[in-house]
Amino acid sequence: MNNYKFILSGGGTGGHIYPAVAIADELRSRYPNAEFLFIGASDRMEMDKVPQAGYKIEGLWISGIQRKLTLKNLTFPFKLIVSLLRSRKIIKLFKPNVVIGTGGFASGPLLQVATSKKIPTLIQEQNSFPGITNKLLGKKVNTICVAYEGLEKFFPKEKIRLTGNPIRKDLLNVKNKHIEGKDVFTLIHKKITLLVLGGSLGARRINQLIEEHLELFEAQNVQVIWQCGKLYYDKYKQYSQLENVQVHAFLNNMDMAYAAADIIISRAGAISVSELCIVGKPVIFIPSPNVAEDHQTKNAKAVADKNAAILIKEKDLDADFKTQFSELISNEEKRNQLSENIEALALTNATRDIVDEVEKLLKKQ
Repeated sequence: MNNYKFILSGGGTGGHIYPAVAIADELRSRYPNAEFLFIGASDRMEMDKVPQAGYKIEGLWISGIQRKLTLKNLTFPFKLIVSLLRSRKIIKLFKPNVVIGTGGFASGPLLQVATSKKIPTLIQEQNSFPGITNKLLGKKVNTICVAYEGLEKFFPKEKIRLTGNPIRKDLLNVKNKHIEGKDVFTLIHKKITLLVLGGSLGARRINQLIEEHLELFEAQNVQVIWQCGKLYYDKYKQYSQLENVQVHAFLNNMDMAYAAADIIISRAGAISVSELCIVGKPVIFIPSPNVAEDHQTKNAKAVADKNAAILIKEKDLDADFKTQFSELISNEEKRNQLSENIEALALTNATRDIVDEVEKLLKKQ
């Protein structure tokens, strides 16, 4: 048996952590005797989420550069030097065969040290517009796994592999569970079901939009599963009293919610977009304008440009939402077309394909 050692680093958001855990899980299924170590930023969510997934993690004292002049920026060079020294020590002691980065602050210094020591390295970029860490690392690492076409603008073409983003296995057969999904949520089968997702914390503007249009949904005979987020639940839970509305702080059985839906309103984080391609339902993307490099808008546009989803920016919701939504409800042909087109973009074997690339690096050693 191969006693390989892997270091993985990805954090700051679930969008970086989840792919790293999925890659580790697939590696562990192929190499049960392998050792794994995760590296994260010491004050971020990965320090809790990774141990919950069953992996050991060590933290680096690192944070990003703020976009405006702040005191935090003055400490950045010092944090970077400390994190580089700590990464050097971790790599020297652990002796990894391959180092894998999925984005986030901590992956920067770690992969910088790994590449300087000629250890095989792979990064996975979830977005259609890479973050600053991965853009800098792209010149040095061996392999770059991406989820969108056209990233030659940012990375050396010969290193790019189009694999997609790792997604939860329970989403692969969602299309066959439509009736089951509606039963789980005690929905009326003949009614169109709208699923509203603002991300795990919820999205203020999307929640406001849904509240503003509850009468429209009722008039159009649409039933609503509304995940408003924990932050907003107390404000909106009253609407669960309406016959056609269910308000949830959080949806634990996401696969069944996707299965029940006929139309989905969602943010456009990289993992959400990848999941929605697999799910294959008509989607209205409302990207968050408050993320680095406006990458959610770029993610949504990459899909909408292929007539595979509808993109409405937050600033255009008042002018465009009612018209676009009403047209989607009344036009079954358009719903079917969007569904077909988004499903065609799905990359269902992403985790397996990424780990295949890791194996190629192992063989080169």
